[in-house]
Amino acid sequence: MNISFIIPVKPDGYVKAIESIKSLAGKDFTWELLIASGSQPSRQRNIAAVKASGEILYFLDDDSMVCNSSIEACLEAMRDSMVTVIGGPSLTPSADSSLQRLFGAALGSLFGAGKSRSRYRPVGRLRETSEKELILCNLAIRRDIFLSSGGFDERLYPNEENELLDRLAMLGHKLIYNPRMIVERSQRASLWQFCRQFFRYGRGRGEQTRISKNLSFTKFIPLFFVTYLLLLPLFPTGTVFIKIPLFFYILTDALVAAKIAAKEKNILYFLLFLIFPLMHCSNGVGLLSGIIKGGSLEPESQEITVKCYGPETLSLPTRYNIDKEAA
Repeated sequence: MNISFIIPVKPDGYVKAIESIKSLAGKDFTWELLIASGSQPSRQRNIAAVKASGEILYFLDDDSMVCNSSIEACLEAMRDSMVTVIGGPSLTPSADSSLQRLFGAALGSLFGAGKSRSRYRPVGRLRETSEKELILCNLAIRRDIFLSSGGFDERLYPNEENELLDRLAMLGHKLIYNPRMIVERSQRASLWQFCRQFFRYGRGRGEQTRISKNLSFTKFIPLFFVTYLLLLPLFPTGTVFIKIPLFFYILTDALVAAKIAAKEKNILYFLLFLIFPLMHCSNGVGLLSGIIKGGSLEPESQEITVKCYGPETLSLPTRYNIDKEAA
């Protein structure tokens, strides 16, 4: 099988993923790398997919560190002609800072991310799944089906993969989660960046809902939580029953943080008690923003350039400077 790795990058952006792709070697597959430069990732990926020659499009982010075992896991599943999409988790590197590892623990917990925790830690066995468990920084799709389906909706970023995967699932395509198909990718470096990340995730989910008209109660729990917190001060101080959900949230928050701290044998992990609410509230506010006004993408006329490299020609500087090649 032939694999086309596709990485969107900002003009003159840093492409850490090249370090791991250079080391790939295997007898059962050949590969090429397409780097799409611009500032509209959904469109960059679509243009690169058209130019790709591989049977399988393997989407990575510019800092996704992939390894041979992940490729083997991907190809093993793709030998089943019924499988259209396969993905796996994006793990926090052990070299990340203590704060980044805290973020990784929050993302990988059931309380923090629900079913989507599978995006950030290996959970269970290889299985059929939905968009809730798959993440675009480590996602492989058959090229012919990707193109025939219209690719990513360029009005969306982020959540372009969630909308596409929902579309494919409704058409009867098989989506697979493989906990062995792993990449490593660093978490945000500061609390502000982490909250901003979840605001954007929420905004993307809100925009996706506006476009697809597909409502889901569970996806909107963070918005309900934020609305509940905002309405609390409007109730009389003696109204105890209205505070019961908040009491159970705080209790669960504390118990989960304590359990993770005990498991990690590190008291710092109890700081998750503060990180969980910030994560949930940021996501809820983002959802509201996406539903009300949405975001703003770069105009379609903006130039996007794509460069293709093979194992013999992949020799790039640390700071990626693309040779201008009009898409």
